Amino acid sequence: MRDGDLREQILGLEAQIEELAETIESCRKIIQISKAFIVVGGLLIAAITIGLIRFDPMLMIGALTAVVGGIVALGSNWSTSQQAVSTLKAAEAQRAELISKIDLRVVESRDDGPLRLN
Repeated sequence: MRDGDLREQILGLEAQIEELAETIESCRKIIQISKAFIVVGGLLIAAITIGLIRFDPMLMIGALTAVVGGIVALGSNWSTSQQAVSTLKAAEAQRAELISKIDLRVVESRDDGPLRLN
């Protein structure tokens, strides 16, 4: 395989790796928000149940919706994140393998002249 072809494949993998990293970060943020919804909804349900907050059907429905919606969003983004992480690891391994196939040359520097390739 030519070095040019390998470099193009490596660039493609690096773009894929960047996209996967963005996906993972987005999922991480949504997971944190989902956890907050679950906690707030759970606290509201507990407060209503023990009488700290007067029972209001709309508030109870909102709290239940926050808990259930948070769980659904958490699960969905968790699995997406795990899939992206495994794909990312595979892409990084493939990139490392392609890099090892490139015929790399050592560049030496002389103090009195320009760089030269060996």
